[in-house]
Amino acid sequence: MGLSVASFVAAAAISFGLLLWLRPLLAHYALAKPNARSSHKEPTPQGGGIAVIATTTIVVAVAEVFFLRQIDELLRLTVIFTSAFGLAIVGVIDDVRPLKAIPRLLLQTAAVAAVIAILPHDMRIVPSLPWWLDRTLALVGGVWFINLVNFMDGIDWMTVAEIVPVTAGLAVFGLKGALPPEATLVAAALCGAMIGFAPLNRPVAQLFLGDVGSLPIGLLLGWLLWMLAGQGHLAAAALLPLYYLADATVTLLRRLINREAVTQAHRRHFYQRALDSGLSVYRIVGRVFATNVILVLLASLTIMSRSLIIDIATCAIGTILVGTLIWKFNRGS
Repeated sequence: MGLSVASFVAAAAISFGLLLWLRPLLAHYALAKPNARSSHKEPTPQGGGIAVIATTTIVVAVAEVFFLRQIDELLRLTVIFTSAFGLAIVGVIDDVRPLKAIPRLLLQTAAVAAVIAILPHDMRIVPSLPWWLDRTLALVGGVWFINLVNFMDGIDWMTVAEIVPVTAGLAVFGLKGALPPEATLVAAALCGAMIGFAPLNRPVAQLFLGDVGSLPIGLLLGWLLWMLAGQGHLAAAALLPLYYLADATVTLLRRLINREAVTQAHRRHFYQRALDSGLSVYRIVGRVFATNVILVLLASLTIMSRSLIIDIATCAIGTILVGTLIWKFNRGS
């Protein structure tokens, strides 16, 4: 427990300090100008994800090398963070000169495939499925998860309101034995790094995360959820990101039904509709944060009980909770 707490605190401090140092450079070289998808009205520096990912990597590497000293864990984490840095580079390129959909998708698929390749061979995310189908669904789901984290990063503090409670919950679950030590460490460090980013992303934001942050964060969070499901906690792994999954997936399906170009940027997410209807950023992200805290509590019930009935009941409650939230966002209330 002490190492996870120290990693959290160190990550928060390092991330905040690194962001303060980087912000003038990002203001000069990486300004995000308002466009049709944007919620901001003034050019704002983006690329804060550089510090978040770098900090998470540094803290985890130091903890692994000097404290845990597990070679097999270190090798797995090397593959995971190499893939995350690959996505960060894709994000940098996309932030400066947007990539076409197909090359971006192929690079994301390669990163997800590399992470899936180092998962324990006998681990099943969905135990009832054959190994090949389990891994195929993991690949498709991983690519979608990376993109939905990127899509949902559309207003100040939104990613903070999602990632902080989810990673905090994962870290606590790991301390209770629901995650392997290396995954617990990554969750604690990522949570701390996002806390360090939060003051500069506070509405009205002085700094944005950018694709350089949202893409690798999506990969790391997806891996953490895979590991949780692989430990026999599929219901908890589904509950934790449920708001992001629901908002992004329902929005995509609605756009497909309406025959809209799904690869083009838009402002059709439910939280964006709420903002356009007059709700303040604070009210929107406050509701998302509160919803995520409840989802974490529901997930903890499934982990403690290990009961199919509890799994079904908590998933039903979580679905109703999230469904109600996006319904209210759609109405602007």
